[in-house]
Amino acid sequence: MPAGEAEPFPRAVLDVLEAAGGRPVFEHGSRVVTGAEMLDLVARIAAGLRAEGLGPGDGVALLLGVNPEAFATILAAHAVGARVLGVRPGLPDDQVRHLLGLDVAAVITDSDSTIARRDVRALTVDSLRKARADGRPRCAGRGADVARLIHTSGSTGAPKACAQTYAAMTVAWAARPDAWPPAIRELASRLDRFLVFGSLSSQVMFEYAVVAITAGGAAVIADRPGFPEAITLHRASASVITVARLAKLVAAQRRAPADLSSLRALMVSGSPLTADRHREALEVLGPVVFHGYGQSETGMIAMATPADPPGTVGTPPAVSHVEVRDVDGRPVSPGVDGELFVRTPEQADAYWADPARSAEVFADGWVRTRDLGHFDADGRLRLTGRIRDVVIVNANLHYAGPIEQVIAEHPDIAEAYVVAAPDEDTGEAVHAFVVPSGGRTPDLAALRALVTARLGAACAPVAVTVIAEPPLAPSGKPDKRLLSRTLT
Repeated sequence: MPAGEAEPFPRAVLDVLEAAGGRPVFEHGSRVVTGAEMLDLVARIAAGLRAEGLGPGDGVALLLGVNPEAFATILAAHAVGARVLGVRPGLPDDQVRHLLGLDVAAVITDSDSTIARRDVRALTVDSLRKARADGRPRCAGRGADVARLIHTSGSTGAPKACAQTYAAMTVAWAARPDAWPPAIRELASRLDRFLVFGSLSSQVMFEYAVVAITAGGAAVIADRPGFPEAITLHRASASVITVARLAKLVAAQRRAPADLSSLRALMVSGSPLTADRHREALEVLGPVVFHGYGQSETGMIAMATPADPPGTVGTPPAVSHVEVRDVDGRPVSPGVDGELFVRTPEQADAYWADPARSAEVFADGWVRTRDLGHFDADGRLRLTGRIRDVVIVNANLHYAGPIEQVIAEHPDIAEAYVVAAPDEDTGEAVHAFVVPSGGRTPDLAALRALVTARLGAACAPVAVTVIAEPPLAPSGKPDKRLLSRTLT
C-alpha cells in the first residue's frame, strides 16, 4: 500500500474496537468480550492467516457458528486482504461442496471437521488464534480486489455470488457515524443490546452488529433465537426479523403479551411488509418497527422508521440513487409503478464467475433490482412486486406481488404467497398459499371477490391452500419455488 494512503476495510471497524477499549462489545451467555479483547483476537487470527501464506486475493471460506470468534475471523480475513465467502450453517453437503469450489484456497471452521473437498486447506479458529499478534492489525486489501462474495437468497432462482470489492466496502457507512443516513442514525440510538443469531456471515446480521458496536452498544448472541423468548431472556433492545416471524410475534403478543419493555427496534427485512401488517405491528408492538429494503447486490437501499407511513420503505438516502423505469427503460412519474434501478456506494460489481447473468443486472453503474415499485408524492418508496414473479393468464402477464398484497389485507389472512398453477383453459391461473390469522379458515369466494374488485377477475385465485408457514430458503426468506412444486 502506498505511503500515506488510508487503509481499506476493515480499518474503520478496527478503529471502533480500539476506541471501545474496555467497553463490552459482545456478550455470549456469561461471557463478555471487550473492544480491546476483540481487537487482540482479530490481530492474532490475522497473524495466523498470514503465517499460513494467505493474503490479498486468496479465497477464504468461513464455516463458523455465531460467536465472538466468528466476528473476529471475518475481520481478520478481510484484514489480510482475502476474498471472504461465508457459508451459512445447515446447507446441504452438495451446496457446501459447490461453494468450496469457488476458487477457495482455505476453509476455516470452529473446530476440526471433515471438509468435503480434499484440495481445500482446512484451518480452525483455535489453531489460528495461537499466533503471536504482530502489533496493530494491518489492513492489506487492494481496492479493486473482491473483498467478499455474498450469495443472493435464491428465492426466485438459483443463488448467485455477488462480488463486492474492497473499495466498495471501504466507503460503506456501517462503522462511520458521519456517513450514517438519517434512518440509520435513528436506528443506531436504539441498538444498546442488538440480538445476533443465525449466521454472522449474513450481510444484514454482520453489518448491524457493526452499527451497534459503533454506536456504543453490544452484540448479544442468542443461541435460541425464538421470539419473543429471546428478547425477554436477553433484555434485547433490537433485532432483525423476517416478515413471517413478525406476524407470529404480533399474533403471540395479542394472545399472551410478553414483557417487551426493553425492545426499541425491530428491523424487518427479507420481503415487503404490507401496509395493513405494518400498521398492525406498530399498533401491537409500539413505535419499534424499521422496515428495511435492500439487496445482496446493493446493500441497503432505503429504510422506513416508525414515523414513516405504513407500507413504505422510507426515503432513499442522498448517497443512493433510485430510478423507477418503464419497460422501455424510461423514468416514470411519482405514483407510477415501474422497475427499480439502483446505485449505492457499496454495491457489488458483478456476479462471481458469471458474466452472462452479470450483464443482465449490472450495467452503466446501475443495478437492475427486478423489483417493482413507485415513489409516492412525498418521495417515499413503495414496493409492489417482482418483475419475474408472475402469472400469465390468457397470455396476459400479472405480477404476483400486488395480488399477494390484496389477499393479505383480508382479516383472515396473515401471509399470502401467489404462484402460477397450470390451467387447461387459461394456460396459467393464480394459486394462493395462505397462512391464516387467528385460526380462522379463509373463504375462497370472499378472497376471489376481494381480488376481483381490486385487480380484476384474471388475478383472482382459483384455489387456496392453507399452510402453517411457508417453506424457507437457506437465507430465511420464503421459498415460493418449493410451493410451486407441490402443484405438479
